[in-house]
Amino acid sequence: MSSEQILVGEYLFQRLLQMGIKSILGVPGDFNLALLDLIDKVGDETFRWVGNANELNGAYAADGYARVKGISAIITTFGVGELSALNGIAGCMSERIPVVHIVGVPSTKNQAVKPLLHHTLGDGDFKVFERMSAEISAEVQFLDSAETAPQKIDHILETCWREKKPVYLAIPSDSGYFSCDASGLKTPLNLSYPENCPVAEAEALKEIVSRINSAKKTAILVDACVSRFDAKEETQALIDATHFPTYVTPMGKTAINESSPYFDGVYVGSLTEPDVKERLESADLLLNVGALRSDFNTGTFTYGTPVTNTIELHSTWTQVGTAKYEKVGMKALLPKIIAALDLKAVQAKAAPVNFKVPTPTAAEGYPAGTITQKWFWPTLSTFLKDSDVVVTETGTSNFGSLDCRMPKNATHLSQVLWGAIGWSVGALFGACLAVKDSDKPDRRTVLIVGDGSLALTVQEISTCIRQGLKPIIFVINNNGYTIERLIHGLHAVYNDINTEWNYQNLLKDYGAKDSRSYNIHTETELVELFQNKEFAAADVIQLVEVHMPLLDAPRVLVEQAKLTAAINKRV
Repeated sequence: MSSEQILVGEYLFQRLLQMGIKSILGVPGDFNLALLDLIDKVGDETFRWVGNANELNGAYAADGYARVKGISAIITTFGVGELSALNGIAGCMSERIPVVHIVGVPSTKNQAVKPLLHHTLGDGDFKVFERMSAEISAEVQFLDSAETAPQKIDHILETCWREKKPVYLAIPSDSGYFSCDASGLKTPLNLSYPENCPVAEAEALKEIVSRINSAKKTAILVDACVSRFDAKEETQALIDATHFPTYVTPMGKTAINESSPYFDGVYVGSLTEPDVKERLESADLLLNVGALRSDFNTGTFTYGTPVTNTIELHSTWTQVGTAKYEKVGMKALLPKIIAALDLKAVQAKAAPVNFKVPTPTAAEGYPAGTITQKWFWPTLSTFLKDSDVVVTETGTSNFGSLDCRMPKNATHLSQVLWGAIGWSVGALFGACLAVKDSDKPDRRTVLIVGDGSLALTVQEISTCIRQGLKPIIFVINNNGYTIERLIHGLHAVYNDINTEWNYQNLLKDYGAKDSRSYNIHTETELVELFQNKEFAAADVIQLVEVHMPLLDAPRVLVEQAKLTAAINKRV
C-alpha cells in the first residue's frame, strides 16, 4: 500500500479539477450528501458545488457546460434523481457531449444484504438503474473497492474525453470515504486521441491529395464533429490554406469562422438557399469534415453530393469515395493534407465565394413594423459580437439561426439531433457557468427561446440569478409550439400553451435584485434596443420579450416540417 492516501471521493474531484471542471452540477439526495461534503476539500473556492432546480435541468446544464468548457460533471442520487436526468444524458449521448454522470447509491453494506430501501423498486435489485444508464453511456463503473477505485476513475474519465460521450460512475455512500492510493494524481490523465494507423493514413493521404489535385472545383462542408473532437483549428487552417469555398451544416455553425472570406453559406440539402445549393452541389469534389448526417441537419437526407465525389473526414476514420480507411482520424490528418498540397496551385483554381450576408426583410402579409422571423435573425446578427456564446432552442430558434451570421470566435449551442424542447434554458445556465470558469469570463451569453419551450425548464433562470450570472434572454412570444403546429395540428389545442405569463416580472419574481426587462413589439423598438449601450454591456441579467405572429416561422423550418410530416405519415 502506498504511503500517499486520499479518500476516493477526493481523488475523483481532484481528477475533475485537473480536467478543467470547476463547477459540479446536480441535485443533492441522501445517497450523495456525504460525497458532496468532499467538494469543499478540493482545490480552492473556485472549485465548487452548483446545484440545479431539478436533475433534468442539471443534465441540460452539464450539456451546455461541456460544449463550452470541453467536459462537465453532474451528481445525482440513486433512482429518483438519476432517472430524472436521463433525458438530458441521452441527449449528450446522441450529440456526442462528454458528461461525467456521478450517482450516489446505497452503501456497499446495504447492497450486500438487500434491504427494502427507499428509491428502489422494492425488489432488492440495486443495479437496475445502472443497467438503464449503460444503454446511453460510453462506460459504466461501480466504485466498491478502494484498491481499484483510482484506476476505474482514471479509465472512465479518459473514455469520456476521448469518445465525447457521457459516462456513468456509481459511488456507494460509504465508498467515497474509503482511503485509496493518491500517487496516481501525480500522473496526468491520458487525454490524447488514438494515433492514426501509419499505413492507412499514408494511403488515405495519397488518395486525398490526388483527388484535390485533379478536381476542377473543390468545396468544404463543415459539420458538428469538428467542434466535438477539437478539430476547429485544423479545419480552419485547411480553409485558410486552400481558399476553397466553405459551407457549414446547421450543427456545424461556429465550427469555423463565418467571417472568413472563404465562408459561402449554410447547406441543408434540398432546403438550402437555391444559389448556395447550386454552388456547393456543382463542386466535383466535396471535403466533408466531421459529418453528422441526421434528418434535421441534412434536410431529411437530401444531399445532392455523390459519394464518389466526396471525401469524408471523421474522428477515427476517413472515407475517399467508397474506400474507407479505419483508424485515420481528421485531427492528425488535416495538417498533413495541408503540408502535402501545392498551395499556390490549389489556391489558383479555388472557386470564387459569392456569399451574401442575409439582410433583414419584412415578411409579406403583416402590418408594417411587425417583427417576423425573416427580419429578426439577420437583425440579431448585427447585435452579436466576437466571442459571444449563443444558445438557440429546439424548433424555431434553431432554424432561424441559420440566417444569423455568427461573429468571429462565437460559440453556437444547439441540439439539432436530440431535439429536446426546453433544453436551451438549462444549457444556457451551464454555458454561463463555463464562461465564468474560463480564461475569458467576460464573454456574453445569449439565449433565444420560444415561449412554449421556456415553460418546460424556466426554473433554471432562478439558478442563473442565484449564481449571479448575467445572460441576455430573448423570449419569442408567439403563443405556443410553432414547430409542432407546422408538423401537425396547425390549430390543435395540444399545441397551445398558457399565454397569460407576465414575462416582464419573471426575473424579479425569481429574486433578481438587479435586472432589466424589455417588452418589444416593433422593428423600431428592437433596433433601438440593440443600439442601447447599457443593454449591450450585459452587466445584469436581462430578458427581452419579442412579440411575433402566431404562425410565422423561418423558411427552412416551414419546409423541414413538410418533410417531417410526410415521413411521419409513412406506413
